[in-house]
Amino acid sequence: MSGRPVLTVLVPGPQTLVQDLGRPGHAALGVPPSGALDAPALRAANRLVGNRLGAPALEVLLGGLRVRASARCTVAVTGAAVPLHVGGRPVPWGAPVDLDAGDVLAVGRATGGVRCYLAVRGGLDVPPLFGSASTDLLSGLGPAPVRAGDELATGDLVDGDPGPLPGLRPAEPAAAGTPAVLQVGPGPRRELFDDEAWAALTGAAWTVTPDSNRVGLRLAGPSLHRTSGPAELPSEGLVTGAVQIPPSGQPVLFLADHPTTGGYPVLAVLARAALPVAGQLRPGAVVRFAGQG
Repeated sequence: MSGRPVLTVLVPGPQTLVQDLGRPGHAALGVPPSGALDAPALRAANRLVGNRLGAPALEVLLGGLRVRASARCTVAVTGAAVPLHVGGRPVPWGAPVDLDAGDVLAVGRATGGVRCYLAVRGGLDVPPLFGSASTDLLSGLGPAPVRAGDELATGDLVDGDPGPLPGLRPAEPAAAGTPAVLQVGPGPRRELFDDEAWAALTGAAWTVTPDSNRVGLRLAGPSLHRTSGPAELPSEGLVTGAVQIPPSGQPVLFLADHPTTGGYPVLAVLARAALPVAGQLRPGAVVRFAGQG
Protein backbone atom coordinates (compact mmCIF):
# COMPACT_ATOMS: atom_id res chain seq x y z
CA MET A 1 0.00 0.00 0.00
CA SER A 2 3.01 2.29 0.47
CA GLY A 3 3.06 5.25 -1.91
CA ARG A 4 -0.46 4.66 -3.22
CA PRO A 5 -3.22 7.22 -2.72
CA VAL A 6 -5.45 6.90 0.33
CA LEU A 7 -9.00 8.14 0.70
CA THR A 8 -9.68 9.23 4.28
CA VAL A 9 -13.35 9.09 5.24
CA LEU A 10 -14.41 12.37 6.86
CA VAL A 11 -18.18 11.72 6.87
CA PRO A 12 -19.51 8.24 5.96
CA GLY A 13 -23.13 9.20 5.21
CA PRO A 14 -26.05 6.98 6.28
CA GLN A 15 -24.38 3.80 5.02
CA THR A 16 -21.27 3.34 2.90
CA LEU A 17 -20.03 -0.16 2.07
CA VAL A 18 -17.20 -1.70 0.09
CA GLN A 19 -18.69 -3.67 -2.80
CA ASP A 20 -17.47 -5.45 -5.90
CA LEU A 21 -19.31 -8.01 -8.05
CA GLY A 22 -19.83 -10.34 -5.10
CA ARG A 23 -19.02 -13.92 -4.18
CA PRO A 24 -21.45 -16.14 -6.14
CA GLY A 25 -21.10 -19.90 -6.11
CA HIS A 26 -20.79 -20.48 -2.35
CA ALA A 27 -24.45 -21.05 -1.42
CA ALA A 28 -23.66 -24.63 -0.38
CA LEU A 29 -21.55 -23.12 2.41
CA GLY A 30 -24.32 -20.74 3.43
CA VAL A 31 -22.52 -17.75 1.92
CA PRO A 32 -24.78 -15.22 0.14
CA PRO A 33 -23.66 -13.74 -3.18
CA SER A 34 -23.60 -10.12 -1.94
CA GLY A 35 -21.98 -7.56 -4.27
CA ALA A 36 -23.17 -4.24 -5.69
CA LEU A 37 -26.96 -4.01 -5.96
CA ASP A 38 -26.56 -1.98 -9.15
CA ALA A 39 -23.80 -3.98 -10.81
CA PRO A 40 -23.91 -2.06 -14.13
CA ALA A 41 -23.28 1.18 -12.21
CA LEU A 42 -20.30 -0.36 -10.39
CA ARG A 43 -18.84 -1.59 -13.68
CA ALA A 44 -19.36 1.83 -15.26
CA ALA A 45 -17.61 3.65 -12.39
CA ASN A 46 -14.64 1.30 -12.63
CA ARG A 47 -14.49 1.64 -16.41
CA LEU A 48 -14.43 5.44 -16.14
CA VAL A 49 -11.27 5.36 -13.99
CA GLY A 50 -9.61 2.57 -15.99
CA ASN A 51 -10.09 -0.25 -13.48
CA ARG A 52 -11.01 -3.85 -13.99
CA LEU A 53 -14.78 -3.86 -14.05
CA GLY A 54 -15.14 -5.78 -10.80
CA ALA A 55 -12.65 -3.78 -8.72
CA PRO A 56 -13.83 -2.94 -5.16
CA ALA A 57 -15.50 0.47 -4.87
CA LEU A 58 -17.78 2.27 -2.43
CA GLU A 59 -21.56 1.82 -2.50
CA VAL A 60 -23.04 4.96 -0.94
CA LEU A 61 -26.61 4.91 0.34
CA LEU A 62 -28.48 8.21 -0.25
CA GLY A 63 -25.25 10.26 -0.45
CA GLY A 64 -23.67 12.29 2.32
CA LEU A 65 -20.14 10.86 1.94
CA ARG A 66 -17.04 13.08 2.24
CA VAL A 67 -13.53 11.74 1.55
CA ARG A 68 -10.10 13.41 1.40
CA ALA A 69 -7.36 12.30 -1.00
CA SER A 70 -3.83 11.88 0.33
CA ALA A 71 -2.28 12.15 -3.15
CA ARG A 72 -3.30 12.79 -6.73
CA CYS A 73 -5.84 10.22 -7.92
CA THR A 74 -8.80 9.82 -10.27
CA VAL A 75 -12.31 8.98 -9.10
CA ALA A 76 -15.74 8.61 -10.70
CA VAL A 77 -19.29 8.39 -9.35
CA THR A 78 -22.17 6.57 -11.06
CA GLY A 79 -25.50 4.99 -10.09
CA ALA A 80 -27.94 7.26 -8.28
CA ALA A 81 -27.97 10.90 -9.36
CA VAL A 82 -26.00 12.92 -6.78
CA PRO A 83 -24.40 16.37 -6.80
CA LEU A 84 -20.60 16.26 -6.42
CA HIS A 85 -18.26 18.98 -5.18
CA VAL A 86 -14.50 19.28 -4.73
CA GLY A 87 -13.40 22.21 -2.60
CA GLY A 88 -16.84 23.75 -2.95
CA ARG A 89 -16.87 23.66 -6.77
CA PRO A 90 -19.17 21.29 -8.67
CA VAL A 91 -17.64 18.38 -10.58
CA PRO A 92 -19.41 16.06 -13.01
CA TRP A 93 -21.27 12.87 -12.20
CA GLY A 94 -20.48 9.97 -14.53
CA ALA A 95 -17.06 11.25 -15.59
CA PRO A 96 -13.46 10.92 -14.37
CA VAL A 97 -12.56 13.53 -11.74
CA ASP A 98 -8.93 14.23 -10.80
CA LEU A 99 -8.23 14.91 -7.13
CA ASP A 100 -5.04 16.51 -5.85
CA ALA A 101 -3.50 15.80 -2.46
CA GLY A 102 -5.74 17.31 0.21
CA ASP A 103 -8.80 17.63 -2.02
CA VAL A 104 -12.12 16.73 -0.41
CA LEU A 105 -14.81 15.09 -2.53
CA ALA A 106 -18.32 15.68 -1.18
CA VAL A 107 -21.17 13.46 -2.37
CA GLY A 108 -24.51 15.25 -1.98
CA ARG A 109 -27.96 13.85 -1.33
CA ALA A 110 -29.28 11.44 -3.95
CA THR A 111 -31.96 13.00 -6.12
CA GLY A 112 -32.62 9.92 -8.25
CA GLY A 113 -32.20 6.30 -7.20
CA VAL A 114 -30.81 5.39 -3.80
CA ARG A 115 -27.27 4.02 -4.24
CA CYS A 116 -24.30 5.60 -6.00
CA TYR A 117 -20.87 4.08 -6.60
CA LEU A 118 -17.53 5.79 -6.02
CA ALA A 119 -14.59 4.16 -7.80
CA VAL A 120 -10.97 5.26 -7.50
CA ARG A 121 -8.28 4.36 -10.02
CA GLY A 122 -6.57 1.18 -8.86
CA GLY A 123 -9.60 0.01 -6.88
CA LEU A 124 -9.72 -0.28 -3.11
CA ASP A 125 -7.03 -2.44 -1.51
CA VAL A 126 -9.30 -4.75 0.52
CA PRO A 127 -8.40 -8.39 1.24
CA PRO A 128 -10.88 -10.72 -0.49
CA LEU A 129 -12.90 -13.35 1.37
CA PHE A 130 -14.33 -16.18 -0.73
CA GLY A 131 -13.01 -14.28 -3.73
CA SER A 132 -14.71 -10.98 -2.97
CA ALA A 133 -14.14 -7.78 -0.99
CA SER A 134 -17.88 -7.13 -0.66
CA THR A 135 -19.56 -6.30 2.63
CA ASP A 136 -22.43 -8.71 3.36
CA LEU A 137 -24.87 -7.27 5.88
CA LEU A 138 -26.65 -10.57 6.54
CA SER A 139 -23.67 -12.85 7.26
CA GLY A 140 -21.19 -10.18 8.38
CA LEU A 141 -18.60 -11.31 5.84
CA GLY A 142 -16.30 -8.71 4.34
CA PRO A 143 -15.16 -5.35 5.71
CA ALA A 144 -17.26 -3.46 8.24
CA PRO A 145 -19.37 -0.54 7.02
CA VAL A 146 -17.20 2.52 6.42
CA ARG A 147 -16.76 4.84 9.41
CA ALA A 148 -15.38 8.33 9.89
CA GLY A 149 -11.59 8.16 10.12
CA ASP A 150 -11.22 5.05 7.98
CA GLU A 151 -8.29 5.19 5.55
CA LEU A 152 -8.98 3.38 2.29
CA ALA A 153 -5.85 2.64 0.30
CA THR A 154 -5.94 2.08 -3.45
CA GLY A 155 -4.71 -1.07 -5.16
CA ASP A 156 -3.43 -1.95 -8.61
CA LEU A 157 -6.61 -3.31 -10.23
CA VAL A 158 -6.12 -1.34 -13.44
CA ASP A 159 -7.31 -2.39 -16.90
CA GLY A 160 -4.92 -1.79 -19.77
CA ASP A 161 -7.47 -0.15 -22.09
CA PRO A 162 -11.01 0.30 -20.72
CA GLY A 163 -12.22 2.11 -23.84
CA PRO A 164 -15.01 4.70 -24.08
CA LEU A 165 -18.24 4.48 -22.14
CA PRO A 166 -21.08 5.93 -24.24
CA GLY A 167 -24.60 6.64 -23.07
CA LEU A 168 -24.06 6.67 -19.30
CA ARG A 169 -27.16 7.84 -17.42
CA PRO A 170 -27.92 8.17 -13.70
CA ALA A 171 -30.50 5.98 -12.03
CA GLU A 172 -33.71 7.98 -12.06
CA PRO A 173 -36.90 7.52 -10.04
CA ALA A 174 -40.12 6.92 -11.94
CA ALA A 175 -42.18 10.03 -12.54
CA ALA A 176 -44.53 10.90 -9.70
CA GLY A 177 -47.30 8.32 -9.57
CA THR A 178 -45.58 6.06 -12.12
CA PRO A 179 -44.54 2.64 -10.76
CA ALA A 180 -41.22 1.00 -11.51
CA VAL A 181 -41.91 -2.07 -13.66
CA LEU A 182 -39.96 -5.23 -12.82
CA GLN A 183 -40.04 -8.23 -15.17
CA VAL A 184 -40.65 -11.58 -13.44
CA GLY A 185 -41.07 -15.21 -14.36
CA PRO A 186 -42.70 -18.06 -12.41
CA GLY A 187 -40.83 -19.22 -9.33
CA PRO A 188 -40.17 -22.83 -8.27
CA ARG A 189 -43.36 -22.91 -6.15
CA ARG A 190 -45.71 -21.27 -8.63
CA GLU A 191 -47.90 -24.41 -8.54
CA LEU A 192 -48.86 -23.70 -4.92
CA PHE A 193 -50.67 -20.52 -5.98
CA ASP A 194 -53.75 -20.24 -8.15
CA ASP A 195 -54.07 -17.96 -11.16
CA GLU A 196 -55.87 -15.38 -9.03
CA ALA A 197 -52.81 -15.00 -6.79
CA TRP A 198 -50.52 -14.64 -9.83
CA ALA A 199 -52.87 -12.08 -11.32
CA ALA A 200 -52.79 -10.15 -8.05
CA LEU A 201 -48.99 -10.22 -7.97
CA THR A 202 -48.68 -8.93 -11.54
CA GLY A 203 -51.73 -6.68 -11.48
CA ALA A 204 -51.36 -4.81 -8.20
CA ALA A 205 -49.24 -1.79 -7.33
CA TRP A 206 -46.85 -2.61 -4.48
CA THR A 207 -45.15 -0.15 -2.16
CA VAL A 208 -41.59 -0.60 -0.83
CA THR A 209 -41.78 -0.43 2.97
CA PRO A 210 -39.24 1.29 5.29
CA ASP A 211 -37.98 -2.03 6.71
CA SER A 212 -36.20 -2.82 3.43
CA ASN A 213 -32.42 -3.12 2.98
CA ARG A 214 -29.74 -4.97 1.00
CA VAL A 215 -31.18 -8.30 2.17
CA GLY A 216 -34.53 -7.62 0.54
CA LEU A 217 -37.40 -5.29 -0.21
CA ARG A 218 -40.57 -5.79 1.81
CA LEU A 219 -43.62 -4.90 -0.23
CA ALA A 220 -47.06 -3.79 0.91
CA GLY A 221 -50.21 -4.50 -1.09
CA PRO A 222 -52.92 -7.15 -1.35
CA SER A 223 -52.33 -10.35 0.61
CA LEU A 224 -51.25 -13.37 -1.47
CA HIS A 225 -51.86 -16.86 -0.12
CA ARG A 226 -51.11 -20.26 -1.54
CA THR A 227 -53.95 -22.62 -2.25
CA SER A 228 -52.25 -26.04 -2.12
CA GLY A 229 -49.31 -27.98 -0.75
CA PRO A 230 -48.28 -29.14 2.73
CA ALA A 231 -48.68 -26.89 5.77
CA GLU A 232 -44.90 -26.63 6.08
CA LEU A 233 -42.27 -26.70 3.35
CA PRO A 234 -38.67 -27.83 3.75
CA SER A 235 -36.05 -25.11 3.42
CA GLU A 236 -35.04 -24.60 -0.20
CA GLY A 237 -32.32 -22.68 -1.98
CA LEU A 238 -32.92 -19.00 -2.71
CA VAL A 239 -31.57 -16.84 -5.51
CA THR A 240 -31.23 -13.08 -5.85
CA GLY A 241 -34.52 -11.76 -7.20
CA ALA A 242 -36.70 -14.42 -5.56
CA VAL A 243 -40.17 -13.15 -4.63
CA GLN A 244 -41.06 -15.08 -1.49
CA ILE A 245 -44.54 -15.14 0.06
CA PRO A 246 -44.46 -15.45 3.89
CA PRO A 247 -47.60 -16.24 5.96
CA SER A 248 -48.52 -12.53 6.02
CA GLY A 249 -49.13 -12.71 2.27
CA GLN A 250 -46.94 -9.62 1.73
CA PRO A 251 -44.11 -10.38 -0.74
CA VAL A 252 -40.42 -10.11 0.06
CA LEU A 253 -38.13 -9.44 -2.91
CA PHE A 254 -34.68 -10.76 -2.06
CA LEU A 255 -31.60 -8.75 -3.02
CA ALA A 256 -27.89 -9.62 -2.99
CA ASP A 257 -27.43 -10.17 0.77
CA HIS A 258 -30.32 -12.65 0.95
CA PRO A 259 -30.19 -15.88 2.96
CA THR A 260 -29.16 -18.89 0.92
CA THR A 261 -32.19 -20.96 1.99
CA GLY A 262 -35.76 -20.27 3.03
CA GLY A 263 -38.90 -22.16 3.97
CA TYR A 264 -41.56 -19.92 2.47
CA PRO A 265 -42.69 -20.51 -1.13
CA VAL A 266 -41.17 -18.50 -3.96
CA LEU A 267 -43.93 -17.42 -6.32
CA ALA A 268 -41.80 -15.51 -8.84
CA VAL A 269 -38.21 -14.61 -9.72
CA LEU A 270 -37.02 -11.32 -11.19
CA ALA A 271 -35.41 -11.20 -14.60
CA ARG A 272 -31.69 -10.47 -14.34
CA ALA A 273 -32.10 -7.14 -16.12
CA ALA A 274 -34.56 -6.00 -13.42
CA LEU A 275 -32.16 -6.52 -10.49
CA PRO A 276 -30.32 -3.16 -10.82
CA VAL A 277 -33.67 -1.36 -10.96
CA ALA A 278 -34.79 -3.10 -7.77
CA GLY A 279 -31.50 -2.17 -6.10
CA GLN A 280 -32.22 1.53 -6.69
CA LEU A 281 -35.72 1.54 -5.14
CA ARG A 282 -36.21 3.50 -1.93
CA PRO A 283 -38.97 3.21 0.71
CA GLY A 284 -42.23 4.57 -0.62
CA ALA A 285 -41.45 3.65 -4.23
CA VAL A 286 -44.29 1.96 -6.13
CA VAL A 287 -43.57 -1.27 -7.99
CA ARG A 288 -45.45 -3.36 -10.53
CA PHE A 289 -44.45 -6.84 -11.65
CA ALA A 290 -44.80 -7.76 -15.31
CA GLY A 291 -44.65 -11.34 -16.52
CA GLN A 292 -46.53 -14.45 -17.54
CA GLY A 293 -47.13 -17.24 -15.12
